[in-house]
Order: sequence, then structure tokens, then C-alpha cells
Amino acid sequence: MEIFHLSAECYPVAKVGGLADVVGALPKYQNQLGRYAKVVVPAYNNKFFQENEYNVVHQGQLKLGHFLFSYSILKEKTKKLGFELYQIAIPELFDRPNVYSYEDDTERFLAFQIAFLNWLIETNQYPDMLHCHDHHTSLIPFMVQHCFNYQNLRNTPTILTIHNGQYQGWFGYDKLHYLPQFDLSKIGYLEWNGTINPLASAIKCSWKITTVSPSYLDEISNHANGLENLMRWERPKSLGILNGIDTEVWNTKTDALMAKNYTLKDFKKGKAENKAFLCSHFNLDPAKPLFTFIGRLVGEKGADLLPQICSVALHQNQGEINILILGSGDPNVEKELSSLQNFYHGNYNAYIGYNEKLAHIIYAGADFLLMPSRVEPCGLNQMYALRYGTIPIVRRTGGLRDTVIDMGDGGFGICHNDTSVFDVTHSISRAIALFHDSKKFDAIRKTIQQIDHSWDKVAAQYIEVYQSLKK
Repeated sequence: MEIFHLSAECYPVAKVGGLADVVGALPKYQNQLGRYAKVVVPAYNNKFFQENEYNVVHQGQLKLGHFLFSYSILKEKTKKLGFELYQIAIPELFDRPNVYSYEDDTERFLAFQIAFLNWLIETNQYPDMLHCHDHHTSLIPFMVQHCFNYQNLRNTPTILTIHNGQYQGWFGYDKLHYLPQFDLSKIGYLEWNGTINPLASAIKCSWKITTVSPSYLDEISNHANGLENLMRWERPKSLGILNGIDTEVWNTKTDALMAKNYTLKDFKKGKAENKAFLCSHFNLDPAKPLFTFIGRLVGEKGADLLPQICSVALHQNQGEINILILGSGDPNVEKELSSLQNFYHGNYNAYIGYNEKLAHIIYAGADFLLMPSRVEPCGLNQMYALRYGTIPIVRRTGGLRDTVIDMGDGGFGICHNDTSVFDVTHSISRAIALFHDSKKFDAIRKTIQQIDHSWDKVAAQYIEVYQSLKK
């Protein structure tokens, strides 16, 4: 079975969020199960692209309305990621370092999708499955069914995975002519709420829809940024599959980014050494419980409340806890979190930015991970934390609800119902009490490292979905 995964992100090629981690792992594990999974992403002018070698396997041209672009299909030479990686080079649109946030993002990702389909048609390729990830590739299900150029692909099954339904790729009718010619009577498959909506189009046109956790499938039927009714209508072809994590990358025994490796047998010593490294670097006390937040400083993650959460928790527990923040996003939140260093010297610090190595050390050295998310379709950070023996403190939403059970309910985490300063600081108080109950604390840390969130079973679930579409 030949599968193409199409995405704007793929770790380590280009990463902004969890989408990259999924696309960088799922195909590898599908290949290990005997399938032929490939990944196609744009050729951004970033570090990965500059440091790797490619073969040019195809060249062509695409039309975007009145504009004509040349494109090249580049295949990474070594298959170093565990799957065949193809990058589509369209210099005028993607010869830039960042993935998103350009004024012509609509043109960029539409051209990427057209170039991909042109490549298949021009080289007579007929894959078994086209797996589209989020709105950046969501016009492919419509185009293979209704654009005249791609009629030979119309029987190719398409699957859409929604990683975050809040972002839908909307654009106006003034850009409708960018699409290859299609029967205008089918325009309803593109429209939703008075605009062209790529994600809505894929929900209508794809053969199967998956979300990245079962709970998120329930939530998106009620809170989907305008797509609620559509998701409820298409629920019969929808399925929630919880993401996994790459246990070859996230392995405390072999992780080269950690300050000190450890196994289940010596995790107490190993975590203590990683914690000591962090505390030395950030002027914190390793004898005190270390709370951390890792991620984007945006409202979805509850990050707008982080400055107040940190201030209240540090004030209520003066000199008794440490908090370390790693993230970037809203400039105002960044400024507030940075300024807290002036008031809680020795108990608080923040690294504003993205640092993969530091993230690994924090997962290894921290005692507790804060995830007060308002929206969390799946969440991978809590799974990384569990894998590394760091206890997650989460709001019950999306994938957090599916992966973290409160210790009061016989589980291993600390959960709360609302994204509020009170709820989070109350959970921090519960965590402090747990930290000082060393026997229970160590038992939970040992237990969570043995929870199986690997991609093996997840990859098998996706293969079952593919096979159901080929019958």
C-alpha cells in the first residue's frame, strides 16, 4: 500500500507545532509495519533544506490564476527519516525561512497542492491513499474529485486529519480562479459561511476524517470555529485516533539532548542530575519542586494567564517552589513572564524562544509540567512528560482528557476543569503536597514512564482505516 502524507510541517524538516511531530513519526512506523508511506512538504529555505542533499525527480509548471510558476520535486537522498521525503520547491513562494505568517500564504499552499497533483498526473502515479493534514493540504480532496485536470485520480481515497480545527485557511471568492478549472456547479463543496473554506471542503470531500484524539472529535462537534454543524453532519465518517509519540526519539536511555541519560532502574538519580543542571543554569534550588511550562505563549494554551498563575503560586508558596518557563508567542505575555524574574529571583526563570535541547532537559529534570490549555486537540507535551517521569498538571480537554487521569481517581496526574488562575494554583498546591510524599511521588513517577504512547499501535489503527477505504 502506497501512502502519501501531505503537510506544511514535518519534524525535523520544518516545525512550528505538534503537526510536525506527527508527520515526522507516523509514516516511519507505517513503513515498519510493511506499508510504503512517503511525506511531501514544501521546500522552505531553512537549516534542514540547506544541510541535506536532494535528487531532482521531476520538474514542471503550474498555473495559479494568471500566474505561472515553475516547480521542482526534490527527493531527499538518504531516507534518513525512515521514509521517503519529497520537498516541492517553488522558489518565488517558498524560498523563505518560515513556514507561515506571510501575506501570500493562500497562494503558497494552494500552489504546493497543485504542484503535487500535477506531479502525480504528469508521471502517471496512482497511489493507494492521499493523507492530508490540516487546512494547508485540504483542497486536495476537492481537486481530485472535481478538477478536470485530475480526473484520473478521482478514485484515489483521501483522508483528512484535523490537528487543529480553529485554523481553516479561509480565503475570498476573488481568489477562486486560482484553482484549476472545475465544474462550477460543485462550488458548494468549497463554500462555508460565505467564504471559501479549505478545511470545510476537505470535511465534505474526503473519504474519511480523523481527529488527533477521541475527545477532540466530541469537542469539535460543539466548538469548531464555525464548523460545528458540518462536523455533526459528517460524524458518520469521522474517527478519533489518539496521537502517539516517537519512542525512538523520546527515550531517556538514548536521548542525546538530555544532560544525563537514565533508565527506569535509576530514574531518581537521572532526573536529579538533569534537575541539578537546570537549576544551576537558571539559578534555582534543586531541593524544591520544579514546575515548568513548555510551548507556545498563546491563548489556546492558557498562556495569557501564566504571568498571574506564576505570581500567585510563587507568592502563596514563598521560597518553596521553582517555576521555569520555555516558550514564545504573544509579545505581551513574553514581556510579563520576563519581568517576573525581577521579583522572584532564585525561584523563577524564563527562556523566551524555542530551544529543542532545553526542552528535552526540562522534560527530564522537571517534577511537574503545567498545561492549562483552553484547546488541546491531542497534546504531545504531556506524553513526553509522562515518558520522562514528569507529572503533568492539565485541564480536562481534548487529548489531555484522554491521556491523563487524576491521581484522586486512581490515576497518575493532576487535573482541573477550568483554565483559571484558581484552578491551576490549586493544582499546584496539590502537586506540592505530592512532592513531599516521597514514596507516593516516586511510585507515580515510575508508573508513568511505563505507559505506552508509542506510534506502533496508532500506525496500525491508521492502516486499518486505509484498508477499510480500499474495500
